[in-house]
Amino acid sequence: MEHSMKTFHAPKAKVHTFQGMISTSAKMVRFFETVKRVAQTDSAILIRGQSGTGKELVARAIHNLSPRSAKTFNAVNCAVLTPELATSELFGHIKGSFTGAVSDHQGYFEDSHKGTLFLDEVAELPLQAQSRLLRVIQEKTMTRLGSTKARSVDVRILSATHKALRQETRLGQFREDLMYRLRVVPIYLPRLVERGRDIEVLAWRFIDEFNQRATRQVKALSQDARDALLNYEWPGNVRELRNNIENAFAVGIGDVLQLEDLTPELRGEEPFAPGSQELTLDYSKAERNRIVAALNAAEGNKGAAADALGMSRSTLWRKMKTMGLS
Repeated sequence: MEHSMKTFHAPKAKVHTFQGMISTSAKMVRFFETVKRVAQTDSAILIRGQSGTGKELVARAIHNLSPRSAKTFNAVNCAVLTPELATSELFGHIKGSFTGAVSDHQGYFEDSHKGTLFLDEVAELPLQAQSRLLRVIQEKTMTRLGSTKARSVDVRILSATHKALRQETRLGQFREDLMYRLRVVPIYLPRLVERGRDIEVLAWRFIDEFNQRATRQVKALSQDARDALLNYEWPGNVRELRNNIENAFAVGIGDVLQLEDLTPELRGEEPFAPGSQELTLDYSKAERNRIVAALNAAEGNKGAAADALGMSRSTLWRKMKTMGLS
């Protein structure tokens, strides 16, 4: 492929840094100010935002800036909680309360006492667990599964979802009374394409990151690669951008990142030929092998495997379920 001759280096722009997040966008700076203000309250906060926008980073920022910062922060991915596990994981159980309960288990609520509990993908929480969660929020006490002893809990709840909870309540998938308890203060995390020059600024942040870790050293972007990055819709937001830069380091050569180093979606191509069952199977098999390898390397720790793969824990769980790995 013929390369464009013009190249671009990291842009000179005023970058605002906030709790591990960076932005040049006035919209994001206003968002950072909102986070600072709500962190000082003890209100329940619902973080709305598309997948890959960084909702857990925001939750951690709220905790770090809050009066509870010296206490425990726990993050729970509700999308991986089956109806059978949800009650035990959130509220704990006592020995013998069900088959396999070989010892007492402290749930996330007890572990987060005086601290913060972040319920990620809260719209996926099973209905039975929703009822119990509502009671705990109202009464500030909880009982381990199989026990009759009520325990006081003082926990600030942050939650996040990419779904509209009002729509979920209309569908009967989410309790309306719980929704109002969780969204006392709703905040919206902007999509990457709403953040102005942040696409290019973040791309260079990830280039700098991989320059420290990879044998390839990227010093510039070709014009067509830069155009592709800036013109793409980024449905996977910041996470997808980082994955693309990592892919470029893996497949490309030289100190200029070229268009062909980017994924087929950014080049305006299909990732595999439409209608080609063989290529589709090869593509799926390759991804399955990557997931298995990451799980093995992480010794079965799904959170660590998801981080290594550059995807959220809920995305990894969904893929594992589809592939028969869960």
